[in-house]
Order: sequence, then C-alpha cells, then structure tokens
Amino acid sequence: MDLFSPVTLGDIELANRVVMAPLTRMRAGASGVPNDLLVEHYSQRASLGLIVTEGTYPRFESQAFVGQPGIVTDEQQAGWARVAEAVHARGGKIVMQVMHGGRVTHADVNGGRRVEAPSAIAIRGEGHTEKGKQAYPVPHALTADEAREVRDDFVAASQRAIAAGLDGVELHAANGYLLHEFLSPASNHRSDEYGGSPERRARFVVEVVAAVAGAVGAGKVGLRVSPEHNIQDALETDREDVLATYGAVLDQLRPLGLAYLSVLHREPAGDLVQELRRRFGGPVVVNSGFGSVTTRAEAVQLIEAAHADAVAVGRAAIANPDLVERWRGEHAENEPDATTFYADGARGYTDYPFLAAG
Repeated sequence: MDLFSPVTLGDIELANRVVMAPLTRMRAGASGVPNDLLVEHYSQRASLGLIVTEGTYPRFESQAFVGQPGIVTDEQQAGWARVAEAVHARGGKIVMQVMHGGRVTHADVNGGRRVEAPSAIAIRGEGHTEKGKQAYPVPHALTADEAREVRDDFVAASQRAIAAGLDGVELHAANGYLLHEFLSPASNHRSDEYGGSPERRARFVVEVVAAVAGAVGAGKVGLRVSPEHNIQDALETDREDVLATYGAVLDQLRPLGLAYLSVLHREPAGDLVQELRRRFGGPVVVNSGFGSVTTRAEAVQLIEAAHADAVAVGRAAIANPDLVERWRGEHAENEPDATTFYADGARGYTDYPFLAAG
C-alpha cells in the first residue's frame, strides 16, 4: 500500500490515495451556479484520486460565503452536472461537500434570510458580506421540527448531487459549521433531544447522515469531522467529552457502511484519530489541518505507516493541478498564492502551470 496505489471508498474507486480537500474559493457569483471557471478548475485536477468540492449550500439560509455555490435550484444542479461531466471526461472522481454554514453567516450573505444554529449564541468576530465586514448576528435557535426540515434539505441536496452525476457526497460536520455546532458543547446549549449529553449532541448528525445514506446509498456518503480543531467558537477542549461525542456518532454510523470518514486533526497519527478510525470501522481520509501545509513526505508517511487509507490535501492541490504527477515523480511544486484564495476570476484559480511536456 502506498500513496499512489488504488483504493476503494465505498462505491467509489480511486486511482490513487491523494484526495483534494474541500476548499472554499467563492467563484460561483451571486447565483451560486457553477460556471465555466469551476468546470475548468475541477477538471484540471481530475488526476487526483478524488476531488471533494468546496462546501455547497443545501438551503438558501445555509449559504456562508458570498460567491459560494449551491445545490438548491435546477440551474445549480445543471451547473454541477457540467462539472461532473468534465471531471469524468478526464478520468476523475468527484464528490460534493454538502455544507450548512449554521451561525457562520449573515443576512447580507444569505439573501436576507435568518441565520440558523442549534442555540442562540453568536460567534465572536466578523464575516465578509456584500456590504463589507460585519459582526456575526445572534442566530435563530432551530426548533426540533425546524432541525428536521434542515435534515430533509440535506437529503434533497444530496439527491440533486447524485442526479447531477457526482460520485457521492461528503457531509460537512467540521470547522464550526451547523452540524459541528450541534456536536460542540460550546455552541449547543439545548435541553431537548438534540442537546445536553454527548449522545444527544451527536443525535442530529447521526440522523442527517443516516437519512442521506438511506436516500442515495451509504456507499456514496462520506462524513467530515474536525474534533478539537477549536475554530469559529465550536470549542471542544475536554478530550473525554470529545471521545464520548464522536464515539457516539461513529458507533451509530458504523453499521451503515459509509464510503469514508474524513478527519481533520493536527495529529492524524495520534491516539484520538486512530481511536475514531477504529470506532468507524471503514475507510478513513486524514488531513492535519490549516496550521501546516500537507507535504509529499507527510502524505507518503501517513499511508505507508497505515495511519489512514487516503490523505486530503489543500494548498498543494490549489497550486498544482497535476499534483499527483509531481509527487509521483518528485518534481518541484508551484507555490500557492494566498492572496487569490478567496478572490474572484481566473487568477490563482485556473492559471497555475502544469509540468512542461517532455
């Protein structure tokens, strides 16, 4: 087993174990419809074992970023169908990350709609909106019935993604967005069936994942988590509570046979991630997070030491559309231009050079 060997994640067969991490790039315009730029960007990277798209909103309230793509309307679905067709034409595999932004948004981002969260607790800080930087508002605390409406929108969005021809979906329960907000005791102060104990905080995530798996097939569904990442106020500082919460999620999801679990953690080879991997019992994709750039050496070591089945890569995949070829041949890499990560247009998005022929 090495980084460049094939691997199967559920129903999805990968040519290698290098996975393009979901990367917010905000190029879909006001309509949230994938355009020619997105088609080119994703198809350029089709040689990666698996592409995970940027977080894509399943309901209008859940849009977290200006320029973020959605999977709510027929036009958005048609745009994603173009992306999937282009990636498949180059032999690639692509899954959609379905993401509800939760309280990490603003009415001037999501079209004047309410901001939704498990509890009415605002995230500290400011977000970028159509009218510049603004403080995050106190969100609307979803009722249990409203939470189940959100669950149903995750299902509908996932069905649209599969209908558009994508190979699967990855449900985003990481990095302080809605599903993660239910898991964290700092953002979930509920006293109903979706809050309180670790088991009850785990319940909404389990229900969403199970419902999506039932609708599109568990072998097409991945789940992304980021325990102890402690960003966007979704704090998880008690290791015992973290193990109880995520253990409850994975113990209940294990029998479903999901395609994969993707774990973002600063120590992917450490005790916590390896315990979650054992509890999950299926293929695991790892990523060491935002603090350091994932290098070829780290990715190779993680696979060769059998700490994971695949490695998710962010910044190197942004700057090197042919990353697998470069890593396989140990060629020099392009450096990512961080000033263009969240810009618009082709610069820093589709203009990174490929290796010269010959």
